[in-house]
Amino acid sequence: MPHKLLIIDDDADLCQLLTRYLLKNGYEVETAYSGNKGIAKYKTGRFDAVIADYRLGDMDGAQLVRELKYLNNQAAILIITGYSDIRPAIEVTRLGAFDYIPKPLVPEEVLELLKKMITRSEGSGPAPVSQSSTGAFSEEYYIGKAKATHALYQQVNVVAPTNYSVILYGESGTGKEVIARTIHDNSKRSGKPFVALDCGTLSRELAGSELFGHVKGAFTGALQDKEGHFEMANSGTLFLDEIANLSPDIQAILLRIIQERKFKRVGGNREIGADVRIIVASNEDLKIACQKGRFREDLYHRLNEFAIHLPALRDRRDDIRPLAAFFLTNACAESEKQVNGFSDEVLEAFQAYDWPGNLREMRNVVRRAVLLTPAGGVVEEEVLAPEIMDFYKQAGPETEMPAGPPRDLLKEVAGRAEYQAIMAVLQKVNFNKKKAAELLKIDRKTLYNKLKLFQEPE
Repeated sequence: MPHKLLIIDDDADLCQLLTRYLLKNGYEVETAYSGNKGIAKYKTGRFDAVIADYRLGDMDGAQLVRELKYLNNQAAILIITGYSDIRPAIEVTRLGAFDYIPKPLVPEEVLELLKKMITRSEGSGPAPVSQSSTGAFSEEYYIGKAKATHALYQQVNVVAPTNYSVILYGESGTGKEVIARTIHDNSKRSGKPFVALDCGTLSRELAGSELFGHVKGAFTGALQDKEGHFEMANSGTLFLDEIANLSPDIQAILLRIIQERKFKRVGGNREIGADVRIIVASNEDLKIACQKGRFREDLYHRLNEFAIHLPALRDRRDDIRPLAAFFLTNACAESEKQVNGFSDEVLEAFQAYDWPGNLREMRNVVRRAVLLTPAGGVVEEEVLAPEIMDFYKQAGPETEMPAGPPRDLLKEVAGRAEYQAIMAVLQKVNFNKKKAAELLKIDRKTLYNKLKLFQEPE
């Protein structure tokens, strides 16, 4: 039986062109020329997937996705965007859309995305929480064998089915957002939105608007109503990364929302319900931040219903080689190039290296190595960042390393290499810290903290 599609677009010509193409490829197709008409059709018919334009005459893509997900939390939705709509389109995927595709449309790409979307939809359903030690983990996070990794999986399996607030602790790059999403995917809210916000990038002025939304005219530049992340995450999960960066006044509002489960947009008077599970992350101990007066103690106790410490990569060395292979497979698929593994010396260097950037650093190292390695070859030391091989040569081959290398020595060598890399980038951009942070793929606060650390006397 052919799959049935619903196209929602106020551009009649595009609807007709897309309909003819999809009919030729064996689909049944119905069309609607407004968001409300599309929702009405969706209510009365059974559709395997929806293709909708982000900009509709009577609503935008975010509202449409919420309405469709309310009717069917497993609705398979593909959003069509203009290039200027990429940022809101990404937000729409966080609300539950399967993916977005920019104009001008490439028919083959539409067809390929449709096949993936329908395949996933047919096999979907609320993600069961496994009783094993591994659980139903995201493909982005390798299921490792190290003891520290095993303990992490167990904790996720314990807390996921509950509605507890969770604090995730871990160094930069340890996969805190992936673990937050995994908790969401294994919870009773799995069919609802998962919305993430990096508080480390928010200014004090923008934090209230981003979290709670604003009404038109609330402040200079508020040209229209805007929903905040609490509204986007309604009935689902809100992940707040680097929460310690929120200002005291925003922390006070956040505490009140958690207690009362309702909030107001900035400049608004209407109270909005907040049925949201909150997961937060920090790379510093929030209890210590409370003692220093930088974080509200009452908010800390509200959030601290369950805490998980994500292990650094150097503390799960049994996973390093399998992880390298995992990232290699992904990088080869991404670049459409076949690279046949790593040389023995590269693997030994990976095993010895301290990985200050953790999983994020390893993924980027492997992606770069695949890019620079000829197709059909293996990754050799020449394509690795110099600090990795320098660290390895100073530490010695894996077979010659003592069972427990002095942690202080490893940190010192890694710190020197990191400092040299940061200074090289700063010199390249004439010490423009904003540009340097962008090139290093870290936020400015992290860059400032690292520079401050390097400048402290030993």
